[in-house]
Amino acid sequence: MIIHPDLKNIAVFMDRDGTINEEVGYLDDPGKFTLIPGSAEAIKKINLSGIKSVVVSNQSGVARGYLTEQLLSKIHEKMVDLLRAQGARLDGIYYCPHHPDFGTGPYRKICQCRKPAGGMLEKAAFNLKINLSSSYVVGDKLLDVELANGVGATGILVLTGYGKEELKKLTADNNNDKSIAYVGKDLPDAVEWILTDCRHKLPD
Repeated sequence: MIIHPDLKNIAVFMDRDGTINEEVGYLDDPGKFTLIPGSAEAIKKINLSGIKSVVVSNQSGVARGYLTEQLLSKIHEKMVDLLRAQGARLDGIYYCPHHPDFGTGPYRKICQCRKPAGGMLEKAAFNLKINLSSSYVVGDKLLDVELANGVGATGILVLTGYGKEELKKLTADNNNDKSIAYVGKDLPDAVEWILTDCRHKLPD
């Protein structure tokens, strides 16, 4: 496959819980980590396109005392291993361990990394040379779309995890939020839409 050079500074930023893996509440055990069917293949397609694949996840369970950053690292190792077993890889994993109202010490604070603030994306953009305005954010919550809008990226809602509830909430509010570029059945559906959208934007 020939990778178009214009794709190399684009990223698909993905929420973790409910988007890549099954939503189980506060995930505090690597043994509870289960990939949503098709998510590894979807990330593999991102890899093959030349676009970067990056996880961005709020993990306030650390601030709340449900798990440590060391345990969170083991959970992420499990994710990487499961993806690698299916030929997929991540270019970066970024998480926010903070919460403004819960926890003690350095974890209880108002920060710039907790979604929908853009700190994690800005850090990834600097580290990985990513153009945020050409990139995409995929998640099962409206705050992921809000995150995308805040940095000038394209926001996509998926209906796995909390996605269906979030879509109902949007409908109940009678708010046709045009900032959602696409509502996908799941991550594979979202990635297919992204790759098509990218091809349409490429110069001849």
